[in-house]
Amino acid sequence: MTRHVLLVGHPRRSEALDVAAELVHGLTANGIEVIGQTEELTAFGVLGEEGVTGYDSPQPDGAELAVVLGGDGTILRGAELVRESGVPLLGINLGHVGFLAEAEPDDIHHTVRKIAGRDWRVEERETLEVEASVDGRSLWTNWALNEASVEKAARERMLEVTVEIDGRPLSTWGCDGVVMATPTGSTAYAFSAGGPIVWPGVEAILLVPISAHALFARPLVLSHDVHIAVDLHDTTDAEAVLWCDGRRSFDLPKGARIEVRRSAHPVRLARLTDAPFTDRLVAKFDLSVSGWRGTGRAAPRA
Repeated sequence: MTRHVLLVGHPRRSEALDVAAELVHGLTANGIEVIGQTEELTAFGVLGEEGVTGYDSPQPDGAELAVVLGGDGTILRGAELVRESGVPLLGINLGHVGFLAEAEPDDIHHTVRKIAGRDWRVEERETLEVEASVDGRSLWTNWALNEASVEKAARERMLEVTVEIDGRPLSTWGCDGVVMATPTGSTAYAFSAGGPIVWPGVEAILLVPISAHALFARPLVLSHDVHIAVDLHDTTDAEAVLWCDGRRSFDLPKGARIEVRRSAHPVRLARLTDAPFTDRLVAKFDLSVSGWRGTGRAAPRA
């Protein structure tokens, strides 16, 4: 049976063209057919090569793996394509930080060998279900891998919101917004807003107020089973927008209620190594570890 790998990328990046050509050549040489959106494969300059097939439907069938060339934004777009099918996602970093990426562009031959040998493990990352409503009437539903955020649409006015956890009120804030993030998203927008970094294996949801004018406005780490609600006050003059992963948005009316809970549908990431998250954090943030005197071996877990 012919194997298929889905290629997703950012063809407007010049370096992506060379990486795509090298990747496609390596995969097809190993008998793996490469599929992708016709327009995208054309932009990469690989459509028409033997073993490369374009498609025009929103989501292709039959891929065993999706390989994404780009930064975290492109990888989030890839997640949109494969989340429902459960196809694992393998990111090759062409961005600045690339926390979601697993491989680097200067090691394509190694990546091809791993793919050809089916030598990857799958890591499931929790996602969020998001719904906006008014007076019990649903207006918009969506999902997020990194975060859902309620933000003011204009700079000059603050939002007035009340946050509710599991049906009980927590606090009312005048603020620029509220970020609700997964551990995967703890290194993204939530981190920029002052939230903590949470290891991917932790079952949690982060709640991070943005520029809140209140004494109690610290980031919170909640159980992943909580039900969060953010109520926009009818009296606020500020316009608000709901964002999911910074990619999909909905303009919120006054009095809107935004509910966020853990989704039953994770995103599956393909991992090529067993390197711990600590190493990834040090590498991506270029953290200094000068003076470390450890053994180089991970400490046993209790």
